[in-house]
Amino acid sequence: MEDPEREADVSELQRLVAVEEQRARLAAQVHNFMEVCWEKCVDKPGSKLDSRTETCLANCVNRFIDTTLSITNRFAQIIQKGGH
Repeated sequence: MEDPEREADVSELQRLVAVEEQRARLAAQVHNFMEVCWEKCVDKPGSKLDSRTETCLANCVNRFIDTTLSITNRFAQIIQKGGH
């Protein structure tokens, strides 16, 4: 016979681990995107960003955010449909 309280604790622990894994993946993605945008946009670091570099970085960040939101929304739709 299984203990319902223990099952609830295990379930909650699994949920917390999944949340932390997702946070770690997001942090890794942000780090990666920062490297990509930096390499793509910054020719030579200086004390100020020129307008071309600033525009490039803004566009790169916006593409990253749009892509991340699109993926997140798609996963939410899949979860709402019961994983199908």
